[in-house]
Amino acid sequence: MSPPKPGDETRFDTQPAGAGKGGRRALVVLAVAAVLSAAYGIWSRDAAVAALARRADDSAIPRVQIITPGAGPARRNLTLPGELNAWFEAPIYAQVAGYVKTWDKDYGAPVKGGDLLATIDTPALDAEYNAAKANLDVAQARYKLAAVTAKRWQSLTGTQAVSQQDVDVRTADATVQKAQVEAANQNLARYAAQEAFKNVRAPFDGVVTSRRTDVGDYVNAAGGDVGSRGSASELFSVADIHAMRVFVSVPQDYAGVIKPGLTATLTLPQDPDHKFEAKFLTSANAVGTQTRTVTTEFTVDNPTHELWPGNYVSVHLSVPGDPNILVLPEQALLFRAQGMQVALLDGQGRVHLQNVTLGLNLGNSVQITGGLKKTDRVINNPSAGLLEGQEVKPVTPVAGYAEAAPPSAPKPPASGAREPSRSASGIVEPGGGPSPEDGGNP
Repeated sequence: MSPPKPGDETRFDTQPAGAGKGGRRALVVLAVAAVLSAAYGIWSRDAAVAALARRADDSAIPRVQIITPGAGPARRNLTLPGELNAWFEAPIYAQVAGYVKTWDKDYGAPVKGGDLLATIDTPALDAEYNAAKANLDVAQARYKLAAVTAKRWQSLTGTQAVSQQDVDVRTADATVQKAQVEAANQNLARYAAQEAFKNVRAPFDGVVTSRRTDVGDYVNAAGGDVGSRGSASELFSVADIHAMRVFVSVPQDYAGVIKPGLTATLTLPQDPDHKFEAKFLTSANAVGTQTRTVTTEFTVDNPTHELWPGNYVSVHLSVPGDPNILVLPEQALLFRAQGMQVALLDGQGRVHLQNVTLGLNLGNSVQITGGLKKTDRVINNPSAGLLEGQEVKPVTPVAGYAEAAPPSAPKPPASGAREPSRSASGIVEPGGGPSPEDGGNP
């Protein structure tokens, strides 16, 4: 080995052998990690976007709840407003002019037919009555004189003292005077009848329901009390309430059940637990053009006078139904230009709009007499914007939401299961969040 030449520098390597290769490997690992991280980020974002797109597409499909037609009720219950009227009720008017001298019965007083209600003081009528009696006396005196004269002249018939014409005149005068007596007698009877009207009496057994006069009020035969009120009105009203008449306006749809033998149950608003049985009496056999109802009359016994004229009552009718006729809730119907329709769900999960024929309205439900089968799946409460062939997704309704067939209360989700989300309408939508297979966060 030759010695080093002057000027040559000796270099010493401070890194151990193989250290450079390790550093390069570390750099490669870091670069690969960065690439993988970037690739995962891009993939996760694409997966999230795809999941959101799938959720958006799924959310665009309307959620609907499905019901099936039910059987009609065996009996139909109907509650209608009714009004109670007395069996007989009569307003009592004055028949003569004068001033009320006394009244003897007040509001609510029980009366018998012929009982005195009031007495009217009639000085003018009394004077006319006395004059009629005097006129009768005059007429009777004239008739007696004419009869005696005619008899005398008739006894001279056939003699030279009187002519036959004079005899006939005297006889005719006696006949005229007899007629005058009869006229005066009838005039006296008329005033006597008016004198009887000074005493106002009850026409039948009942209860005094109103008294619209007082002592000193002026009344006349034109219509009753015209004293301080300025218009004629009845003096009293008397009602026979041993039984009551119940008037009910029955809708035209139920006119077929109005027939003899029909019964009803009555309740008063102030005592709904006390029920009264009423029997069908008659109906108008005509439909009112303004209300499309039939005026129907029932009767109810009222021995204890618990029911009063003018009372409002609820009339409960129970009539036979037809279980063979299908019924649907009213909210399942669609009112469109094509007519009455329902939205059905076919086997492909699409909407089919079916025309139906309606029967009776049962309140919250309605009869379907045509266009529907018992096995049809009907969309309850359909949106007005549903179209023929539109895709929909059936969901489980919240307990109590479906009026026709309320489902049982939902069971709590199992451990680790996702809670269903609720839409704004209250319908439970399965899969409230993105599933792991969608690439979203649980």
